[in-house]
Amino acid sequence: MNSLYITDLDGTLLSDDGTLSPRTAKILREVISNGAMVTTASARSVASIQDIFKGLKLPLPVIEFNGAIISDLETGKHLFVNSIARHLVEKLSSLISKHGCSPFVSTFTGTEDRLYYSSVTNEGVKWYLNDRRAHNDKRLRFVTDIASSFNDTVICLNVIGKLDVLSKLESELREKFTNLLEIHCLEDTYSPGFYWLTAHDKNATKDRAIIKLQQMMSLAEREVVVFGDNANDLRMFQAADRSIAVSNAIEVVKTHATEIIGSNNDDSVAMYIQSDFSQSLIKS
Repeated sequence: MNSLYITDLDGTLLSDDGTLSPRTAKILREVISNGAMVTTASARSVASIQDIFKGLKLPLPVIEFNGAIISDLETGKHLFVNSIARHLVEKLSSLISKHGCSPFVSTFTGTEDRLYYSSVTNEGVKWYLNDRRAHNDKRLRFVTDIASSFNDTVICLNVIGKLDVLSKLESELREKFTNLLEIHCLEDTYSPGFYWLTAHDKNATKDRAIIKLQQMMSLAEREVVVFGDNANDLRMFQAADRSIAVSNAIEVVKTHATEIIGSNNDDSVAMYIQSDFSQSLIKS
């Protein structure tokens, strides 16, 4: 019973349709009721994570925005926030605009989360907006000038677009903001052909957030077992005691895995946790 299980969501714990399967939900409910320490480290916001785990109570806070925030899942209250400095946000936004793009800006006002946008530039942006509206995302705000959102505490800037455009933007961001920002460019699982380029503070990484979570919850002595599939999981894979890749993971993630299991569509993460936790109960 000395393991701490931390799983990515999209492409890992969730099925390809972006949901928690009934079987996975049942397994998680069972192991958690028996004392398993399980939580998630995701690029999603806590509002989105709450939709996924509706009716299932996790025993620990969740890591959102790739490690930028640690939050209580039930209330949505932020327990730790790692934001981007205002001067960096302004420079970052200017560079994004220079490439003909417009970002989504995720912020925290001190009392509530917000998700700002100022234009619909492509079908990928349209898909994301429709998805957020379908989930009644109360964070969503349209503004005529995206810079007005910088008065809040800025957590993340996200640009959605085609790879040919975003790869050029990514290269320039990495060149100009070396060691200042954590940058990822990943294909949107649910809108193929479109990519998400995200920028967070340099300290907003899943591995750092896991360490912070362990300190907050007095779990520093626990063995850390992580599950993932994509490039934003690499840091936690390198830092964990055991790193488990699903079979659909990208190759570089598999090379850093201590074990490769079945796909995200086969309840593989939940089944692994169930088996591993059961073995620990027998040994104890």
